[in-house]
Amino acid sequence: MIYHFDNYTLDVDRQELRRGAERLSVEPQVLDLLHYLIRNRERVVSKDDLIAHVWNGRIVSDSTLTSRITSARQAVGDSGDHQRLIRTVARKGIRFVGEVRENSGSANAVAPRPVPAAAPSRMSSPPAGTSALQLPDKPSIAVLPFTNMSGDPEQEYFSDGITDDIISALSRLRWLFVIARNSTFVYKGHAVDVKQVGAELGVRYVLEGSVRKSGQRIRVASQLIDAITGNHIWAERYDRELSDIFALQDEITTSVTAAIEPKLLAAEGIRTETRSIEDLSAWDLVARALSHFWKLTSTESATAIAILRQAVERHPNYAPAHSMLAFALLIAAYMGWISGAGDRKFVTQLAHRAVELDEEDPWAYMVLGLIAWTDRQTEEAVRRFQTAIARNPNFAAAYGYIGLALVFDGQSDEALRYFEQAMRMSPRDPSTQFFAGVSVAHYLAGRYADAVKWGRQALQQRPGILSGHRILCASLAQAGQMDEARKELETLRQMQPDLSIAWIKRWVPYTPGPMEHFLKGLRKAGLTD
Repeated sequence: MIYHFDNYTLDVDRQELRRGAERLSVEPQVLDLLHYLIRNRERVVSKDDLIAHVWNGRIVSDSTLTSRITSARQAVGDSGDHQRLIRTVARKGIRFVGEVRENSGSANAVAPRPVPAAAPSRMSSPPAGTSALQLPDKPSIAVLPFTNMSGDPEQEYFSDGITDDIISALSRLRWLFVIARNSTFVYKGHAVDVKQVGAELGVRYVLEGSVRKSGQRIRVASQLIDAITGNHIWAERYDRELSDIFALQDEITTSVTAAIEPKLLAAEGIRTETRSIEDLSAWDLVARALSHFWKLTSTESATAIAILRQAVERHPNYAPAHSMLAFALLIAAYMGWISGAGDRKFVTQLAHRAVELDEEDPWAYMVLGLIAWTDRQTEEAVRRFQTAIARNPNFAAAYGYIGLALVFDGQSDEALRYFEQAMRMSPRDPSTQFFAGVSVAHYLAGRYADAVKWGRQALQQRPGILSGHRILCASLAQAGQMDEARKELETLRQMQPDLSIAWIKRWVPYTPGPMEHFLKGLRKAGLTD
């Protein structure tokens, strides 16, 4: 392959860089770095990407990495000041931004992702000339075989096993179209263009990853890509001790699946923003609504609820529209953004209708659990949330809401176990109620300093979360920090003018013992009936 850019030519096969007709003297590793940047020019390349693909995963100091990037810039007449061809993106990485023409004459051709030589091909080449398939009417994804970068063919079973398990786990998400294993494993061991894979398999998203084992440690890296645009949506790395190999495989699968589900939902919501409401399908309406709702503000919640009401009206037989509208209404009432009294019966009807339409919809059981929780029926709430988990074992939010149901019943230690599981499964989840829930657990256990710490963390994530302000206010008062507690109460009153002891008793679903403990802190801060 030959790349032409500016006045330069990079001949990959000959390992030559030329300026015009002049052959330049460049270190092989600098050529490799330049080649990798050009091949991946449609995205920002991270430090970890460079270490994995240019240094084959070896430990490299920051100074060595910086030195090679500087050399690559100098080789093509660039510098750190001008960044005409190789641009630094703060806290993200670097990207080749020059206009490139490939030897094939296709100026817009996209280079294939690198595949290490250590990963031998066991399959025939992917089918050539396959025509592009039409995208299905719901979000779609292909999970490419994870690359074994350990240099040990005996580790193939582990990378293949993780791929199989992720495909199986994603297949349980009923709103997602997942390509079967036999179709994606055709690409195993081959350099592929993600856009081409998307076209050949008829999917919008592609998940790819790698596995590297070193001694008794293992690293799994994965990234989610929009196969239409080539944009990277999400990436994560998991470093674990290698003990029980099958338990580790399950843990990685759960973590990856739980993490990418909210990212897919967010990406789908963003994708619909430029389209008219009248042009949106049932799924698109729900996706757009959720992109508003998870911003977790009163205004965005109202927008989401309005869109979901349209979805239910226009698509009365679509279960997710019913379950998500019920969920949004319940959370809005709990947050204090709307009065929940008028919609209580309606919410219950929505939830039961969702189950009638699709008894496998996990969100329908989530809503039934929330109804039981807000009615202070802890055992029934936990049972409903567990049913949601049975429908989707990677449902991080359901684990978190079990924690909330337990902690509001004073079962702090057991609740913390569920909060930890939810956060481990989805560490970047847009919901911060679970941080506030951890604060409640410490508060009810009398660990007020820890309660203050977690309450502040919840508000750092989402400053407008009223539940976070409430528990922080009570915690500060119980910790003896009265000036701060009074300031926090004043903030609460500005955000929610109708806040009172009576409102808390009516709408915050503590059971009797925990309720009195919670109100004691708020009364200390100055809240009255």
